[in-house]
Amino acid sequence: MTHRVFIDGAAGTTGLEIRDRLTGREEFDLIVLADAERKDTGKRREALHEADIAILCLPDEAAKESAKLAEGSDTRIIDASSAHRVAEGWTYGFPEIIGHERIANARLISNPGCYPTGFLALIAPLVKAGLLPADWPYTVNAVSGYSGGGNALIERFEAERDIAFRAYGLGLGHKHLAEMQAYARLSFPPAFSPSVIPAHRGMVVDVPIPAPLLEDRNSAPMLESELASVYADSSLITVLQYPDQPSEILLRRDAEPWDGMELAVYGGGPESGQARLLARLDNLGKGASGAAIQNLNIMCGLPETAGLRL
Repeated sequence: MTHRVFIDGAAGTTGLEIRDRLTGREEFDLIVLADAERKDTGKRREALHEADIAILCLPDEAAKESAKLAEGSDTRIIDASSAHRVAEGWTYGFPEIIGHERIANARLISNPGCYPTGFLALIAPLVKAGLLPADWPYTVNAVSGYSGGGNALIERFEAERDIAFRAYGLGLGHKHLAEMQAYARLSFPPAFSPSVIPAHRGMVVDVPIPAPLLEDRNSAPMLESELASVYADSSLITVLQYPDQPSEILLRRDAEPWDGMELAVYGGGPESGQARLLARLDNLGKGASGAAIQNLNIMCGLPETAGLRL
């Protein structure tokens, strides 16, 4: 069976990477608008209604508009923006956390944000298992390649070659906080410190766990064991277990596209009782385009890793 797919916003970074992952796949027939038609509301409505599945790679307000344009059709939607991540009636598109069956049966799916993908992969299972509390003020230190900021930030980093580090979200009101809190089932949002480095792609999410959170001095291995159990059957998420963990986590300036994710728990030893939870992923892969393709595969009853770079 061939599935008709329309990428609304196919000229953006995420849309281009999704289209690249679909190239050569006979299971899909892409509906493509000419450049002059991409911003034509009528043409977009036609394409949205013609498609079996539409993938929205748009700014939030434009994604909301597209969802409205698709009303009255049977078209299923994957929204890569943050417009619907905690919206009623939308399924959060994180199969490993939400469940593959829910993704398979959903009509409206909202892709997770790139930073929340790392945070939730680490924290949500541990809170669910009762190994970490839901009412703790978690902190998140994260760094990403500049491609996550869209065309404007890409142009800035490639023009201003002297930028070595960019901290942002300094007002503590980042749009990813709502989904972090909701899907980890936390009492309040974490304190989130995002930053950008002069690498095109790649991301590390770091959640420090202070001693008061751990029941005993040897709890870090318990956290690692739980994560390893949760993701034991995952095709995309790998838990790096002691003693095979690397001694350092690196992001490369010119890394190749990658749709997997690695998790690790680093313990401070019995003297400190502390731990650090780390996730490494590609902000354009499992953090965006790769996640959209994974969800698309699941929705169409195909192997979830088809077309992915692993």
